[in-house]
Amino acid sequence: MRTVTAAATAATAVLTAAAAGIAAGRLASDAALRAAPGRPLPTEPRLTVHGTAAGHITLTRDLASLRPGTYGLTGNGSHAVVGGVLESAPHGADSVVRRLERVTRGTLASGDKVWFTPAVHVGDPGTALGLEHADIDIPGELGSLPAWFVPGVRDVWVIAAHGLGTTREHTMNVMAFLNRRHVPVLALAYRGDPGAPRPADGLGHLGETEWRDLDAAIRHAVRHGAKGVVLLGWSTGATMALRAAERSPVRDRIRGLVLDSPVLSWETTLRALATAHHTPRPLLPLAVRAAQGRTGLHAGGTAPGPGGLGVPTLIFHGPGDRVAPWGPSRRLAAVRPGLVALHTVQDAPHGAMWNADPAAYEEILRRFLTPLM
Repeated sequence: MRTVTAAATAATAVLTAAAAGIAAGRLASDAALRAAPGRPLPTEPRLTVHGTAAGHITLTRDLASLRPGTYGLTGNGSHAVVGGVLESAPHGADSVVRRLERVTRGTLASGDKVWFTPAVHVGDPGTALGLEHADIDIPGELGSLPAWFVPGVRDVWVIAAHGLGTTREHTMNVMAFLNRRHVPVLALAYRGDPGAPRPADGLGHLGETEWRDLDAAIRHAVRHGAKGVVLLGWSTGATMALRAAERSPVRDRIRGLVLDSPVLSWETTLRALATAHHTPRPLLPLAVRAAQGRTGLHAGGTAPGPGGLGVPTLIFHGPGDRVAPWGPSRRLAAVRPGLVALHTVQDAPHGAMWNADPAAYEEILRRFLTPLM
């Protein structure tokens, strides 16, 4: 009897541990699969506001607050735009002073908790940039998809898709630049975004199902006069662009791809986000398996093979990306050197390659787009 009882106890312990492991893996996978649009990624540290003055803001000293470039700074109910570090401004050893360009929403006060975001504009293209635009609905697989359309005289449109931790407001970073060049822009809210349909499982699929919404946007553009499109995606929006270029029935209308911080390995990205949520290392394989089981994502990542790209592609990426490491981007550029151009950006986090040096980014983008128009 004692032997049977001991065996039963051991079996129960094993089953309990297995169930706990599965639950822990499922919880860890939520770090990526339930990333809320417009909320900071777990890799982005919270900073404290130590004070503001005319054109200045003092923040906690951190690698994030020392980044070069222009960023949004957001907190609970607030949004501002900050420029570069002001080295000559008086500050303590544990603080950094940056240029405060404008406060676009709410207020900033000492003690506020804030974080950097690549989205420097809030609102819509009219309120934020003064651009003529239309609010439209695109028929999608799951229902109507809200989108902004900024008109232009060219017959090649840019269709823009944001990525993890942002909303379509992020696309406004380059919208004024494109508008000055008379390029029509269609900026999409896709499944899971505010105002867009929710997927049945309530999960994000890191671009692997969301690409169908981008396909719907291409169809809309073609129906309304576009002779061709360039897909511009950030993060998982870049994955959507790659998938559309491979799988869309109207992929012959795609003239080129612009990929900013592309997620080319969903497993690596999921591990990075789970780790940033303080998931113990032994649970990371469980998180990957849980994500695969819940979403049907294929093992081995999402990067296209050497023959998977058929149009000119520009990648903006760099070594500072802790969410989608740039190794796969370098490999993709190396195997398709005549088709894929990689522009390396230093000291920029995920999805923020424009922010590090907007002028340089836009000039590279101009050179890439000109022959495609």
